[in-house]
Amino acid sequence: MATGQLFSRTTQALFYNYKQLPIQRMLDFDFACGRETPSVAGIINPGAEGFQKLFFGQEEIAIPVHSTVEAACAAHPTADVFINFASFRSAAASSMSALKQPTIRVVAIVAEGVPESDTKELIAYARSNNKVIIGPATVGGIQAGAFKIGDTAGTIDNIVQCKLYRPGSVGFVSKSGGMSNEMYNTIARVTDGIYEGIAIGGDVFPGSTLSDHILRFNNIPQVKMMVVLGELGGRDEYSLVEALKQGKVNKPVVAWVSGTCARLFKSEVQFGHAGAKSGGEMESAQAKNQALKDAGAVVPASYEAFEAAIKETFEKLVEQGKITPVKEVKPPQIPEDLNTAIKSGKVRAPTHIISTISDDRGEEPCYAGVPMSSIVEQGYGVGDVISLLWFKRSLPRYCTHFIEICIMLCADHGPCVSGAHNTIVTARAGKDLVSSLVSGLLTIGPRFGGAIDDAARYFKDAYDRGLTPYEFVESMKKKGIRVPGIGHRIKRGDNRDKRVELLQQFARTHFPSVKYMEYAVQVETYTLSKANNLVLNVDGAIGSLFLDLLAGSGMFTKQEIDEIVEIGYLNGLFVLARSIGLIGHTFDQKRLKQPLYRHPWEDVLYTK
Repeated sequence: MATGQLFSRTTQALFYNYKQLPIQRMLDFDFACGRETPSVAGIINPGAEGFQKLFFGQEEIAIPVHSTVEAACAAHPTADVFINFASFRSAAASSMSALKQPTIRVVAIVAEGVPESDTKELIAYARSNNKVIIGPATVGGIQAGAFKIGDTAGTIDNIVQCKLYRPGSVGFVSKSGGMSNEMYNTIARVTDGIYEGIAIGGDVFPGSTLSDHILRFNNIPQVKMMVVLGELGGRDEYSLVEALKQGKVNKPVVAWVSGTCARLFKSEVQFGHAGAKSGGEMESAQAKNQALKDAGAVVPASYEAFEAAIKETFEKLVEQGKITPVKEVKPPQIPEDLNTAIKSGKVRAPTHIISTISDDRGEEPCYAGVPMSSIVEQGYGVGDVISLLWFKRSLPRYCTHFIEICIMLCADHGPCVSGAHNTIVTARAGKDLVSSLVSGLLTIGPRFGGAIDDAARYFKDAYDRGLTPYEFVESMKKKGIRVPGIGHRIKRGDNRDKRVELLQQFARTHFPSVKYMEYAVQVETYTLSKANNLVLNVDGAIGSLFLDLLAGSGMFTKQEIDEIVEIGYLNGLFVLARSIGLIGHTFDQKRLKQPLYRHPWEDVLYTK
């Protein structure tokens, strides 16, 4: 066991099993103490590597993350404290790995319930190698103004109130982490504060004992008096009794053993800690208190008198000139986290993203205000979901059915069209699904599948301005613009696109009005008089019919309709639909295990 000071203002630790809050509390403590370097050198997260962003004062820093104990110790050879936040299942193995590293001196084990056999192995190894274990079942320890372990002493407000940002004159040791926080406050009220405080942990076999730390404190010149808070159960306090009797401790010790109320119960009582269970008269709080008193410790008559006893002992040392009370300093202000400040109403911060279509903050996600459970329970289809997420309202069933028909009809158009061809070539090159899909989607534009918006835009403008089909087509011709939605490489006036006929048939049956579609048909009649391939294609049919859907449903204003067409909603339908087919082509090529595609020479015109 170490015989002197465990920590200093330059002590750095490795933190096992990343927990944001205790690490940030350590860094806030560092800043309050005026440390120049953060006390956490690295984080160990099994199976993960990289960095974690945290705050050191107002500055954001990146702390390295390592996947193994060995890698972390090699990367940070000056870090000699290992703070273990692993669960009780893995705490022993990871702690032993740390103890075996030559750079590690102190291991703090936070977990409760570590198997006693494992704990005994850790203790034996640590003692034979002159290393220190704090815990298991501990909150840790603190050297005021220098270093603290994890959540020791709680929030930064409590640390300031307990004057832990600068060293005092009192060494404190306890089994209980919770009572340690209470005692830090008590000691700060009646003395100049603590120099070092340790919670050894409440398990039956602590890695270090009360007397281990009292003997250490006795060798630290800055510690002028010691305070001990024990508890019933076990015989740890008797090792301190022996040390006092043998004269190994020459500084005042103020002690109290909690659990005197146990005698009020008729049967044996198990208190909060695993070790807080009296196994006989010697393990009772009364017997321990009496033994400590007989050995020379200052032991009050009750816990209520504990504070007064500490105060009286401190004041005597001041009168004797053995303690010069520490001059008070004001710690720097710890910047408040933005989230905390917002919740308390101290600040307001602008948001970075606006979302009006979905919300995942409640018990279940909502699409345009409709809970996911309602979507499922009411039998919503894909068209209904699109109406919520794209148009932010529940459209009538004939509208959502039309959307679904468009998706089905446009899902695929064979392997020879440019989008499918690109996807097939990419898939055969061994690329993944997303790469293959995107290569096909990137071909969508004015010449392939991307004319729905333009068709809707031009048909709407011409109809709303009252242009005849002749005036519309000829004006487009003068501008050198092909009429979007008119023309097909294969289909002719005597071989119409079946998809167009199906869409028109559905609309005439279910839509309240098909004025834009009828206008598109009139335009087709005129263009067919010029060439037999200038038929209304599927882009033109969807574009004109979507105008009828938007106008005829009575759920959109003129401004909203113009905006929908301008933004590109209608092309979105083709992108969504064709993604189904492109994914299918990717799977098809993968399933067929097709080799790398090479275009045949005979299909290329080589010319100068």
